[in-house]
Amino acid sequence: MPKKKTEKEKPDFPLQKENYILIIIGFVIIIIGFLLMIGGKADNPNEFNPAIFSFRRITLAPIIVLLGFAFEIWAIMKKPKETGEE
Repeated sequence: MPKKKTEKEKPDFPLQKENYILIIIGFVIIIIGFLLMIGGKADNPNEFNPAIFSFRRITLAPIIVLLGFAFEIWAIMKKPKETGEE
């Protein structure tokens, strides 16, 4: 005989509120990484601006973006904590 759902039973969603909060945090980390890449434009198009090769744009920003994507994967895969309610 199939079980009848009662109002007290929660639907089984694959992601919980905690997962969505972590996904938003990961998205913010990725946005920060892309914002760090901005800049380095020369005022005059005939002049070269070496600021495009700064440590922040070439090394730091891509690392932060990759860490943000890794955080996103972890946030999606994280299992919610088990509660004692049954």
